[in-house]
Amino acid sequence: MSSAVIETVSITEFATTTRNWKDSEGHDHASEEPRPATGSILTVTDSDGVSGTCLFAGDYLRPNVMEEFIRPLLIGRDPIRREAIWHDLYLAQRGAYGVLHDRALSFVDQALWDYAGHRFGQPTWKLLGGYRDRVPAYASTMCGDDVPGGLGSPEDYAAFAVKLVERGFTAVKLHTWMPPVSFAPDAKLDIRACAAVREAVGPDIKLMLDSYHWYNRSDALYLAKELEKLDYLWMEEPMDEYSMSSYKWLADQTSTLIAGPESVEGKFRSRAEWAASGSVDILRVGVLSAGGITPALKVCALADAFGMDCELHGSGMASIAALGAAHNARWYETSLLHPHIDYDVPPPHLQRVPDAIDRDGFVIFPDEPGLGQAIDFEYVAANTTGVR
Repeated sequence: MSSAVIETVSITEFATTTRNWKDSEGHDHASEEPRPATGSILTVTDSDGVSGTCLFAGDYLRPNVMEEFIRPLLIGRDPIRREAIWHDLYLAQRGAYGVLHDRALSFVDQALWDYAGHRFGQPTWKLLGGYRDRVPAYASTMCGDDVPGGLGSPEDYAAFAVKLVERGFTAVKLHTWMPPVSFAPDAKLDIRACAAVREAVGPDIKLMLDSYHWYNRSDALYLAKELEKLDYLWMEEPMDEYSMSSYKWLADQTSTLIAGPESVEGKFRSRAEWAASGSVDILRVGVLSAGGITPALKVCALADAFGMDCELHGSGMASIAALGAAHNARWYETSLLHPHIDYDVPPPHLQRVPDAIDRDGFVIFPDEPGLGQAIDFEYVAANTTGVR
């Protein structure tokens, strides 16, 4: 057995492009032309020269975070002891007063799981249990907009849903209009879009709704009751998720399944309260928002103990790895999709789209060791702007 320890923890920043931009409320939208962007890779390397990586975005691993928390808690440690490392980072969060974000924990955890795959020559999803080697995907749209040819009307959503089904998706989730779009929020307009999509794709396609997140109780109940008539599979986050009692009130009055929480902090502990209280019918957790693969699987196990499904929020190879272990997570979220973006064309720093679906709507899990992120390291090396 190797006695290797973590020797270096580094971040490589590189120039790339993206087709996404964020509005003032933080929602993703599509641009018709590629836009300059910065990509980042966290690399954890052991004393034998074996590395694990995590491709990430955002300013969560700033120099002070790396020097005060990440490097001191990783360097010299056995990289296979992910649970111990994650737990130490988790405990460090209390005294960090928000500086050490859950996403920082997630990036480290993902890199360590990728490392384990490379150390043992196995895909990470197999190391996590290998319950399955493929999973059905649902197409998750971007939020509505007022862009010509975009998602500006119920008819636009219907036409786009038809195209998604033609590509192989057997389920579609709508993100409807939210501020700063001038005509949002509007629960009745949301239902018009939901109805148009149902009519366009027929009764056999599974449909879900992720609406404006700050509706009041009466609007949320209106949405749920209308979705019952349209046979939608579930609804997400129609109200502020810090009011758990509002979600219990809603779940008690509708047969539409309520999925959540997505944005609430607290990882598996807060989600235990949601499951125990009956505030949701389907637990929801993100590898990014919960602090990594390790805590996300705790939430899946928690849901299983309550006889509940647990759906994973967001796309990415870490979510696919978790789906290899979580039998009670039924879907992979392919996101975020828009008429102006060809999801089958990868950004320049990827060799391929690693989570592409087949014609039956399934994501086939990767065969290569680690997470299978398909990073084009030659491109990254040629476009590196800094290493720290």
